[in-house]
Amino acid sequence: MRHFPLSTCALIVFCLAGHASADAGDIFVGDGEAQLVLSEHAGEGPAWDHKLGLLFSGHGSIMRMARDGSVDFHRQGAGTNGLLFDKDGSLLACEPALRRVTRTNTAGKLKVLAEDYDGMPFNQPNDITVDSKGRIYFSDPQYGERSKMKMLDAEGRQVEGVYRIDPDGKVTRVITHEVDRPNGLVVTPDDRFLFVADNNNNEVGGARKLWRFAMKSNGSVDLASRTLLYDWGNSRGPDGMVLDAAGRVYVAGGINKPNPPNETDEKLGGVYVFSSEGKLLAFVRVPRDEVTNCTFGGEDLKTLFVTAGGTLWSVRTTTPGQLLWPRR
Repeated sequence: MRHFPLSTCALIVFCLAGHASADAGDIFVGDGEAQLVLSEHAGEGPAWDHKLGLLFSGHGSIMRMARDGSVDFHRQGAGTNGLLFDKDGSLLACEPALRRVTRTNTAGKLKVLAEDYDGMPFNQPNDITVDSKGRIYFSDPQYGERSKMKMLDAEGRQVEGVYRIDPDGKVTRVITHEVDRPNGLVVTPDDRFLFVADNNNNEVGGARKLWRFAMKSNGSVDLASRTLLYDWGNSRGPDGMVLDAAGRVYVAGGINKPNPPNETDEKLGGVYVFSSEGKLLAFVRVPRDEVTNCTFGGEDLKTLFVTAGGTLWSVRTTTPGQLLWPRR
């Protein structure tokens, strides 16, 4: 494995970070400060494996930080965003560059799971989650240039939706217009709820909200159950998210420097921790914009890894993460 120079990826032993909120002592260890781990290469989609270490999206590829801290390409040219290991240790990937969702098994064989809906190509598959029955859910927003959007509803309106892939390969749209621009998402282990980050940061007044939807036993979403848990207002909204074993939701979001006219800094960049009912329990500032995603890792799954502006951060927690893989 190639080792990048220490100036690029050293495991930083000093802290540059923001502090956790004062009531975060039962969630984060010690002073709850985020530590800079990598100064480059970590753009999005962190996913942990006990053998591989941490995978994340960067440089248009899937990168890997091994257990010894070395960094190299895991899959070059992948064009990925959200990554997630399923219960069998296969890597699920949203590939916005190729407008598709894939699974790569432990032997390295890649399979395309979805690349269109009703004959229309997806926009930019962004983030991914899996329920207890192995049904995959992914968001499909469109950031930036919109002229290449082909996904439309029955009335010809553009759609930025959420989709479900069943184990038999069938693809179903489960959210159409109930969310402005879906980004991060996660299903609770009991399949009761789907949390969706609504982050339209390309427009003044766009939604920057965290929603909770009730799930039905067949894997569909009860759209009438939509509940607003938190609103970032005119700041940068929520991005990726992860659950811990106590059912708390850790959401990457906010911004540290205003980005006029679309985004203010009224909600600082970092990780916001919520109860399942939407009560804000804690906040850890990450001083690098933009804070994009988070997951748990480490031997005990009590290290929260956070990607932000191409950098990687970590903070220790008192409770392990709730992940499909590695099995605990």
